[in-house]
Amino acid sequence: MRAKIEELETNSKTKNIRDLYRGINDFKEYQPRCNIVKDEKGDLVADSHSIVARGRNYFSELFNVHGVKDVGQAEIHIAEPLVPEPSASEVELAIDKLKVTNRQVLIKYRQKTD
Repeated sequence: MRAKIEELETNSKTKNIRDLYRGINDFKEYQPRCNIVKDEKGDLVADSHSIVARGRNYFSELFNVHGVKDVGQAEIHIAEPLVPEPSASEVELAIDKLKVTNRQVLIKYRQKTD
């Protein structure tokens, strides 16, 4: 590793740009990872099974902010206001208005094309 860094430094000083960037790209493949998390008590945990369990518990707490464990118990909140179902006469009236509007549009279209 030390030799690779010295080689990059030499390439930089001698203006050997192509080899310098090739060496830099070799380093890009190296991704150090930190596989350590804190558990509920604040202790550091490095075991992969403990990390997965901690993530599961964390997101379970995060998504269940109201303390509801069973989805069937949860109340569903919607953004739309509750609107009563229209009656049959209201539906018929709306359809009649659409027919009149369609007829008027058709008449205007025919007048423009003639």
